[in-house]
Formats: sequence, structure tokens, C-alpha cells
Amino acid sequence: MADHVYVYGIVEDADLSFEAEGVGGATEIRTVEYRSLSAIVSEIDTTDPDRTDEDVERHNDVLGTVLEEGYTVVPMSFGMAFKNARTLKGVLRGANRALRKTLAEIDGTVELGVKLVDTGLEADPDEVQAEIGDRLDEVSINDTDDDLFSDRLVLNRSYLVDRDERDRFDDAIDDVREAYGDALTVQYTGPWAPYNFVDVHIGADRGS
Repeated sequence: MADHVYVYGIVEDADLSFEAEGVGGATEIRTVEYRSLSAIVSEIDTTDPDRTDEDVERHNDVLGTVLEEGYTVVPMSFGMAFKNARTLKGVLRGANRALRKTLAEIDGTVELGVKLVDTGLEADPDEVQAEIGDRLDEVSINDTDDDLFSDRLVLNRSYLVDRDERDRFDDAIDDVREAYGDALTVQYTGPWAPYNFVDVHIGADRGS
């Protein structure tokens, strides 16, 4: 396998090495450091990996493992690979300020997904959306706009939540389930790296 490196995300001041199923058949996950930044990487034989469902899941699973260790992660989009570690360090140098600023902004947070599906509501869906939205806003830092791609969706948002508030957010979701019973189906996912709350683009020169 070539010494190309595939990047999952960026954390601060970490020296990680663990076994996991990575993108492109990798089995070893490690970090490449530049100053206080640590890129979570594995080796890969291309700088343009195919986007398969399996590898997208592996990408997210690796980030999930890092989240479970308590790190704050700036996630990279699927497919971010570089010719070698030296090239990656050059990119980290160029994006150093933006990455450190973003890490500070999302410090100690995770992303949680909430989707509410109307399965028998008798109340006005707009009023239900507003009531539940207000309830979840109280236990989160930020949220995305709704993506209501179906008439049955009442709410479909991602929430940025402080790890210390995770139990309160879980309780709020439990309250929604109890209050609406079979009238609403609650799809609750995460924790995820905060994909929807970062806006850092790296990789202008992958050296391929």
C-alpha cells in the first residue's frame, strides 16, 4: 500500500493509534501532527477513493471512536486524501488558524440528529414543531434549519449539544416520546462529529 494518507478529521493535541476498519481497507488509524493540530488518518492507495456506502460508514465509525474518547473533532468530508504526510502537514499549516478557531468554537460538543414523523397527529403540525423545537433549543447550543423533504416530517434538524448537556437532551427526547406516543415517530441519532456546524475547507493541494 502506498503512503497516501486518508483524513477523517482534526483534533487538538493528540497522539492516537488504534485498530479499526478504515476507508480503503485500512486497519490502523493514527495521527499526523502539525503543531497543536492532529489529523486522524490511515494509509490508502489512492488520493481519490471511491465513495461506497461501506466506506462512508467506516469514515463515520472512525470519527465515532474518537468522539467516544472525549475528543472534540472537526470532521472532514468523505474522500479527503493526500499524497503523503508531508503534503498533509503543508495543508494543515495553511489552514492552521481556521482549524484552531473552529476547534475552539465547537469545544466539548457533539452533533445529534432528530427527525419527527407524523404517524397520527391530531394537533397542528406547525404548533407541534414550534413546541418541540423550543423544548430542544433549551438544551442545545445551535441547530440547523428543518429539511422537511416529506409531508409527514414535522421536524428534521441537527443539534449542536454540549457533552455536559447530553443527558438533559436525552431526557427532552424521552419527554417528546412520552407526550406524543404513537402520534409521532421519533428518530434520534448520534452522537456525530459536528458536520453541520463547521465550515472549514482544506485540501486545495493534495499533491496527487
